[in-house]
Amino acid sequence: MLQMLPDGFETQRLVLRPIEPGDAGAIFAGYAQDPDVVRYLSFRPHRTLADTEAYVGRCLATPTSAARTYVLIARAETALIGAFDLRRRDAHRLDCGCVMAQPWWGRGLMTEALSAVAAWAMAQDAIWRLGAVCDIEHDAAARVMEKAGMRREGILRRWMMHPNISAAPRDCFSYAMTR
Repeated sequence: MLQMLPDGFETQRLVLRPIEPGDAGAIFAGYAQDPDVVRYLSFRPHRTLADTEAYVGRCLATPTSAARTYVLIARAETALIGAFDLRRRDAHRLDCGCVMAQPWWGRGLMTEALSAVAAWAMAQDAIWRLGAVCDIEHDAAARVMEKAGMRREGILRRWMMHPNISAAPRDCFSYAMTR
């Protein structure tokens, strides 16, 4: 049985490593305050570095057996360009979520990250499912999941709050990869 989530992942162009307290400044400057980046996320743009420091603190307080937040580092520039959450929902399934700074959009980097995490997950004896959701209007996220080999399972009605779009829960597409 899987005890802890991994310490990291590496791809050709990325290193995914656990988030650290010192990452707050790069996260804040890179994407957490950008309204376009957080449009489809569950939080409003961070107004201060203290908001981002609190987020990093919550990530670090979560037991690594339950969830892990990784930062995405672009190998060539050694720049922090995003984050990737991997969460255990049950003993047999994981789900994930991700965010990337705007200057890095459209390069296939998030597909690369998700593909590496998915390959690891499907190689674990105890894991049978990796799932994720995205707002039904978030076409780019849907494409990333499809390119990484996940399949759209359906629509989850009124599933998730996206406060940058609406005060009401939003419909989301459900995606998964199973073995």
